[in-house]
Amino acid sequence: MTPMSADLLDDCLAQLDRAHQDGTITDHSVATIRTWLTEARYSEFAEPLANLIQRAKSDKDIWKSLDDAYWTVIPFGTGGRRGKMFPVGSNAINDRTIGESAQGLAEYVTETCHAEGEPSCTIAYDTRHRSEHFAKLCSEVLLAAGFKIFFLRGFRSTPELSYAVRYTKSTCGIMVTASHNPPSDNAVKVYWAGGVQVLPPHDKGIIEHVMQANEIDRFPFEDGVQKGRVVFMEDEIDTAFVEAVLKQATPGVRDLSVIYTPLHGVGATAVLPVLQGAGFQDVRLFGPQADPDGDFPNVPGHVANPENPAVMSGAIDEARSQSDDVVMASDPDCDRLGAAAAIDGVSGSEWKAFTGNQLGALLTDWVLKKRRDQEKLRSADTVVTTLVTSGLIRCIGEKYGVNVIDWLQVGFKWIGRTIDDIGAENFVFGCEESHGYLAGTHVRDKDASVAALLLAELAADLKSHGKTLHQKLDEIFCAYGCHLERQVAIKLPGAAGMDQMREIMAVLREDLPAEFGGLPVRRARDYGQLKFLESGGKETPFEGEQGDLVIFDLIDPDCPSNQGSEHDFPPLRNAIAARPSGTEPKIKFYLFAFSPPLAVEELPSVKQVLESRLDLLEKDLRRRVGV
Repeated sequence: MTPMSADLLDDCLAQLDRAHQDGTITDHSVATIRTWLTEARYSEFAEPLANLIQRAKSDKDIWKSLDDAYWTVIPFGTGGRRGKMFPVGSNAINDRTIGESAQGLAEYVTETCHAEGEPSCTIAYDTRHRSEHFAKLCSEVLLAAGFKIFFLRGFRSTPELSYAVRYTKSTCGIMVTASHNPPSDNAVKVYWAGGVQVLPPHDKGIIEHVMQANEIDRFPFEDGVQKGRVVFMEDEIDTAFVEAVLKQATPGVRDLSVIYTPLHGVGATAVLPVLQGAGFQDVRLFGPQADPDGDFPNVPGHVANPENPAVMSGAIDEARSQSDDVVMASDPDCDRLGAAAAIDGVSGSEWKAFTGNQLGALLTDWVLKKRRDQEKLRSADTVVTTLVTSGLIRCIGEKYGVNVIDWLQVGFKWIGRTIDDIGAENFVFGCEESHGYLAGTHVRDKDASVAALLLAELAADLKSHGKTLHQKLDEIFCAYGCHLERQVAIKLPGAAGMDQMREIMAVLREDLPAEFGGLPVRRARDYGQLKFLESGGKETPFEGEQGDLVIFDLIDPDCPSNQGSEHDFPPLRNAIAARPSGTEPKIKFYLFAFSPPLAVEELPSVKQVLESRLDLLEKDLRRRVGV
């Protein structure tokens, strides 16, 4: 590559200094941009960076983009390295940061795993822009490091990648996807042997090697194919994956009309063959969102996240007009499932989407009921969930007499690890509030295809008895108590946003309020310090997995019996949790409201009371943290 001319370099550095003096660009960005312009390891990116700086003479907005791209080093979050794509920058997804990620992974695996023979990596990608390019780039870096590559051509789901890592007995795996992020984003999710996303200490070990990566070595992808070091596995894996998911099917009625939308993602490769293989023949794709497209053009706001009911609005309109039973939607990499259905069976009924917690409760109850009906339910059976998932999951599990693990940090990787910790034979179901579900042990990640299978079975069974999914949910509320939850997500991008997130978490930790929304605060659980925080400054340590999460346990004066003893961990019923996202520039608040078991005729008024409670909690929380 021809070196940049001295005159161009001097001009770029001068402009950089002026932008810094004007306050247009921050200190860290200046230092990092200077490094990218002058050091040999970044020579491939120096000219594109210089061209952007030249364009900034007439377009000052470019400096803002450069500041966002260089103010920090893009981190590994709960699912890998994820962010906005930009051709240059340490805080963006581009060939350098993806290459560093692959180089760091290769070096760490080589250093850590001493098994005989060559290491291997399974690689897949979704429908996002540049996903295939990044998948092949990762392959080339790993080939240069001596790895064998099992490569899935064409768009595939994240759970299929997890399955493929297990199937091929790979040393590690890479999925190129940004899940439900905006079209501007992409990412790599990194998996360890066994198909679970990387966990401590491997995550820290990998990122240390990523930070130290200087030269990024590559071996041409096509040469790897010719030499038999890149093996294409998609046909074999596709068949085996669907067969593995279908092992979770149970006998029953299949009379159900389903509209399914992949939200322009990969779901047609996973959900459709599973539903059809299980005998659900009346399933059709929602046309406007069927085509794979990284711009997600027909999704409201172009953010294909099934947590947002609006993404299913078009499919719901069609379902109502065609008298369908259920709408299902998976996110772009098909590991999360959303759904909507008619509230009752009356013609013209209102339709409503389910929250992730509600689907989790419905599926937990269904899986345990089927095991009980088949006389397969054992006391060793275990349901696994996370700290910010509804306390209703524990209530259901305990009623069926199974174990419940609900003290895990946020992220399905912790559920994946727990499957192996407790023994795969003891795992029956895992779920998290962000629409992630798993039955079976074919993967170690959430899987929209198996969730769609279970939900279709449940909906068909209910339909045969003249009931809807919403009516079943109300029965669960009456039996176990009405649990309502709400998520509040505040976007805080850039350096200023990161500082604001830290300030918010510091305020919540340092100033324990007496009450939230009129409910007294019993205590706070600070998982960052693994301490209970109580009034008067009292702190008591507890054991657990460390993470940047604070939970406020609240007391409902009208229901004092469900508060738990001084140092236990009751299911979240009346509570607030705060946590910076590990995958996006935002802070998330989780609000929980609860009322004890009740009669069905009381449910509408109780729901109103709890919704009002959530309104008050949200209003008070926003006031306290200034967002």
